[in-house]
Amino acid sequence: MAERHHARARSFYPRLTRSAYLRPMNSKTIFSTEPHKGWLPWGILAPFLFLAFVIASVLIPSPWLKSLGLEDAKGGPIGLNGMYAYLVVAFALNGLMVLIWIWLVERRPLSTVGLTGPAPLATLFRGLLIGCVTISAVVASIGFAGGYQLAGFGPALSSPTALGSMALLLLCFAVQAGVEEFIFRGWLLSVVTRKWGQLAAVVVTTLVFTFLHWSPGQAWQDMLSTALFSVFACLWAIRAGNIWGVMGWHIGWNWLLSIGFELPVTGFVIDLPALLVQLIPQGPDLLTGGAVGPEGSLICSALLLIGILFLLRPRKA
Repeated sequence: MAERHHARARSFYPRLTRSAYLRPMNSKTIFSTEPHKGWLPWGILAPFLFLAFVIASVLIPSPWLKSLGLEDAKGGPIGLNGMYAYLVVAFALNGLMVLIWIWLVERRPLSTVGLTGPAPLATLFRGLLIGCVTISAVVASIGFAGGYQLAGFGPALSSPTALGSMALLLLCFAVQAGVEEFIFRGWLLSVVTRKWGQLAAVVVTTLVFTFLHWSPGQAWQDMLSTALFSVFACLWAIRAGNIWGVMGWHIGWNWLLSIGFELPVTGFVIDLPALLVQLIPQGPDLLTGGAVGPEGSLICSALLLIGILFLLRPRKA
């Protein structure tokens, strides 16, 4: 999901030790037991510190982006170039702020925020493929339920300019979704876990994630889907013992949704022809997600819930 400020085979999941999967939800560690050498913020302070980082990363570049005609009066992107800037500038600044905080204040290694584990690039790429498959499954399920009218096949394939823009968007979503996973499922999840345990950390991270994706008048099913998205991502990170896979999943999900079907991604419409199939929504918002797009559909919530149950399953000895 793109922040608004602004299951498959077991082989896809990293094979971890038995103890990692059986670690209780009140455990005070997720990714690494290496200690911090600086100051770790209190559990109650961490969400507010997180929000301060987010607000600063939005407000600092906003005047500059407005002067370039890339951002409107409400902070939304203007045109495709505005979307590139939206996905890269604030998120990169946000990630940099959190990274500096970890290095200079908490003084703990990046392994403790999920940047650990073997073959990170391969794990990231597998996650990206799973993200493309899962969002395709969401869209296909809505289509089979009668939520879309088929309007054409792959119109972007005849436009080299559109294909180039899609490749650039992949890089932009890699920054946006990668940073979101680093700051949410990496830093916030791990710092609250070290204070209150994993269960409380999942709840706190999900509440903050849902709040930052909320806007006035938004339908309840949109918020339900957002919360389930966060819970799924948190559980994936905890079960895997790193954030590489879920980072790739988030990138693939956002990217293919934005360019594959001419459908909104978290309420944003990308002005490009569809890479795969052009779809026109029809039917109630509960089915199609309305202006939010497939992520606001109850079908999306149901599939995310299935994914959550899959991640909660006991691992066989």
